[in-house]
Amino acid sequence: MFKVCLPLVLILFLFMNIYIGNLNWSTTEDELRGLFSQHGEVSSINIVNDKFTGRSKGFGFVEMPDNAGAQSAINSLNGQSFKDRNITVNEARPREERPNRERRSFNNNDRGDRRSY
Repeated sequence: MFKVCLPLVLILFLFMNIYIGNLNWSTTEDELRGLFSQHGEVSSINIVNDKFTGRSKGFGFVEMPDNAGAQSAINSLNGQSFKDRNITVNEARPREERPNRERRSFNNNDRGDRRSY
């Protein structure tokens, strides 16, 4: 079983996920691919959109399989102007666990001392 898992683990560590912030809302995946492909192969791009409006939230992620190319992109592009915005480019950090928020119920049983007459 160790032999099967080892290649998968190595593949996961070879790819670098890069965070891009302060994107112009009109930025497309093709434009980001063109920008990052100057530094190496781009394996995937994800621009994060608002789930209600569908509009870009102004940030996204680029995955590059070569760490040297990814580091080159980070060093070259961080703070640079792209589509009239100075973008932030750095290695993506794992998403932090958020504490569960208390859900509010709006049924009549949760109204405290209010009595129905």
